[in-house]
Amino acid sequence: MEKEENAIILDYLPYGYPLEGKMVPVAQALGIKNMTLLQLVPRKGVSLEAKEKVYIGEGKRDKIYYILGRLPREKLTESAKLQLSEYVENLIADDENQFIEFFNKAEAINTRLHQLELLPGFGKKHMQEIVKERKTKEFKSFEDIKKRIPNLPDPKKAVEKRIFEELTEIQRHNLFVK
Repeated sequence: MEKEENAIILDYLPYGYPLEGKMVPVAQALGIKNMTLLQLVPRKGVSLEAKEKVYIGEGKRDKIYYILGRLPREKLTESAKLQLSEYVENLIADDENQFIEFFNKAEAINTRLHQLELLPGFGKKHMQEIVKERKTKEFKSFEDIKKRIPNLPDPKKAVEKRIFEELTEIQRHNLFVK
């Protein structure tokens, strides 16, 4: 797995975690490349803002002193969760083709389970319709999927929910988060 170069700040806690007794400022962030939840310690005198992009790669970091480590899911603050869902929404809007490609290429995980069935609201019937429909012609957009398959839950919302679930809950199979 490649190392993260940049991260998006989800929440900044200038006095650290309230119940831990240490007054070390900490930022909750999401690595952009691998979507890794991280805890970052800013340099002295640096204040961070939500949605701010910071460099965390090798070499001189201007705002981040060091990476404290991965952010445990249970430590994610409510405001960090809000920023996270907003970021995921924008990510999907900016790179729709990557997620459409998932609908065109998704395959069976084993004999009983297909990747498409892991999307919230998608069952066996939806999966079979998508597989049948993509054999005739690949999907071009989320609108195209909705148009060609009636009664399908919103595919964009389903992908958003799935990514958010993979980031905030332990999943047996991850589709989008490394």
